[in-house]
Amino acid sequence: MSTRLSRRTFLGCACCGAAAMALPGSLAHAAGPKTTMTPDQALAALKEGNDKYVTDAPYRRVGDRDRRLEIARSQAPFAVLVSCSDSRVPPELLFGRGLGELFIVRNAGNTVDTTALGSIQYAIAELGVPLVLVLGHERCGAVEAAVKVVKENATFPGAIGQMVEPIVPAVIRAQSQAGDLLDNSVRENVRRTVQRLRTSDTLLAEPLKAGKLKIVGARYDLDDGDVDFFDEG
Repeated sequence: MSTRLSRRTFLGCACCGAAAMALPGSLAHAAGPKTTMTPDQALAALKEGNDKYVTDAPYRRVGDRDRRLEIARSQAPFAVLVSCSDSRVPPELLFGRGLGELFIVRNAGNTVDTTALGSIQYAIAELGVPLVLVLGHERCGAVEAAVKVVKENATFPGAIGQMVEPIVPAVIRAQSQAGDLLDNSVRENVRRTVQRLRTSDTLLAEPLKAGKLKIVGARYDLDDGDVDFFDEG
């Protein structure tokens, strides 16, 4: 089998959208339909989905064959989820969502590097997503590693140390707060990312100012499945 990508396959990949420009400033999926949800409606949908998840109430997750065919050629997600790679934090499940509804950016510690930022910008500028949710979680291993760096001067092999570095300032700030340092650091790490996206990214500034975009923080409880939304702006 040839290892070369066909032109059709390359242009159809959302991940390659930035490289598959048909016209300057226009990406391959920009022409598709966009969600009609407002930021508040998108946030309400996530909250409702998590309520159903926590109570084990019936909730229709869109993921059958008809849905696959419907979204095969274009996507219209209503929220970006910046979440941790932790296997216990599956965004679609804990928010009761299905195929094509969430644009997910995941890495250990739910931080935002250049690649993650570009993905978020793509979802907002090209797909018209009205909501970004930065989701931390209870007992996050990446944040715990950052706590060890601060408290014990710990070091980690390979690229793990570099991965943890962006979380260290959150731990330092959380040290002055009452309560559990790890959990406070999880929340502070989310707040820092939310604030960065709200204030330092010019591509997001215009939709934020116009009320077409909301950036919100949250923390997922591994034990009871509840998502605590905070820093809603």
